[in-house]
Amino acid sequence: MTRVPLVGLVDWRLPGDHFDAVELVHDMGVEGLQLDLGGPGRGPWLDAPGTVDRLRDDCFRRGVRPLAVAGNTLNDIGLLVPPGGQEAVNVRRVLLRVLETAQALGAPLAFVPSFRRSEINDVHDLRRTAAVLSWAAREAAARGLLLANENALAAPDSRALVEAVAEPNFRLLLDTYNPRAYGVDVATLIEATHEWIAPQVHLKDGRDGVVSQELLGDGDGQVWEALTALEKAEVTCDALVLENDYRDGGIQRLAVDVRRTRDRTARADTSAALA
Repeated sequence: MTRVPLVGLVDWRLPGDHFDAVELVHDMGVEGLQLDLGGPGRGPWLDAPGTVDRLRDDCFRRGVRPLAVAGNTLNDIGLLVPPGGQEAVNVRRVLLRVLETAQALGAPLAFVPSFRRSEINDVHDLRRTAAVLSWAAREAAARGLLLANENALAAPDSRALVEAVAEPNFRLLLDTYNPRAYGVDVATLIEATHEWIAPQVHLKDGRDGVVSQELLGDGDGQVWEALTALEKAEVTCDALVLENDYRDGGIQRLAVDVRRTRDRTARADTSAALA
């Protein structure tokens, strides 16, 4: 990392709704928030009438930066649906809603995940995903946004995805735990893909491939080693975004994770200054 990043949270791992998340970010003394588009089983739609305007105002009043908008509902719909049909049209509509909401909130990044129904398991899946993301990246560029994809691919397939998308504003969203849960070495992944890693990184920890209630650094995710790898690769990181699960109201755990993240970045900044 070439600068001290701000600390952010994701609204889909916090108790309450979008508006509660803005208030909690402010109360925890962190700077930024990633928001999910929502959808069936995922909470209220972020782009419901009046919601974006109110959120933008709330963020401004509380000094909270909208960092990104995620389309997590695409894990349920599937980026891999065959082209040309109604399902493919629906995927594009959702992607446009993600992009338009990010633009309206003033967030610099939009991202979509590739898990569950969107998981990339073979060359066909990769090519289909790349075709959809290439179109979406062009739409994102027209709105002044970066587009990122979060996946669990190993380094060679991650590079193949970037090359297949072939758009300059396309990035890979790094999560410090998801690749490990799929048997991917995170340090190797960072070394191989560092030039395409999105400037916002998810910090997450767990045990035996499952995210439970492990504090950052207490699980088997090697969180701080991942940050060291990012620093070594000189990845530009604007935000470290905590994605442990606090939906049960575990605010004390959240406070500890925030403190640990700040302590770690402060030490790294001191070391860099002395080098």
